[in-house]
Amino acid sequence: MPDLKSSAAKTLAQVSLFAGLSEAELAFLAQRAVARKFSAGEIVFSEDDPCTGMYVVESGHVRIFKTSPGGREQVLSIEGPGGSVAELPVFDGGNYPASVSAVENSTLLFIGKQDFHALCLAHPEVALKVLRVIGSRLRKLVGIIEELSFTTVRHRLAAFLVRLARREGTRVEGGVAITLPASNQELAAQIGTVRELVSRNLSRFQSEKLIQMDGRRVVVADVKALEGELGESP
Repeated sequence: MPDLKSSAAKTLAQVSLFAGLSEAELAFLAQRAVARKFSAGEIVFSEDDPCTGMYVVESGHVRIFKTSPGGREQVLSIEGPGGSVAELPVFDGGNYPASVSAVENSTLLFIGKQDFHALCLAHPEVALKVLRVIGSRLRKLVGIIEELSFTTVRHRLAAFLVRLARREGTRVEGGVAITLPASNQELAAQIGTVRELVSRNLSRFQSEKLIQMDGRRVVVADVKALEGELGESP
């Protein structure tokens, strides 16, 4: 049977916040981390819930998102193994500022608020790393605000496809193959629009021969041509 605490320590060692901690310190933290399993689509916590601790993704992926009063979602980030969630409210004592749900069946390590505070007191460098992580996320949020304020849905969709092709694309005959999120509703949440506009713009890209679609699999015929869309004025 696998050593669960050893597995937790290995996961924690991948987290930028805990880089530099000794094996003994990581083991100490791992002893206090609680593994929690979530099914695809299950809510980990909701916006404005009281913060009880932070989470580290051990396996699977989670989405961090905000929901409008009308029910529309805006995805702020997708975190995978080694990613951390909810450092800010653990650090500042506020409620969770956004909701988190599992994208797929996932295992998260929960670290209680008191244990995290004790870690920061024993290792002040961890607190400085929290500030760096929060700063990085703030820059990303500013980028999201700029995209939503100053670009069209077509531009945002093209940018999303280009990023996906650059990061995860596979070279195939006819271009670069990528896999879209599970539904156009989810894709819409990631680029800040509605499902109907995603479907319409994907169809336009296909009619313009920028992409070829087969279900959720898309072949980008020419990444540079699609990238050219990003230079156009909104």
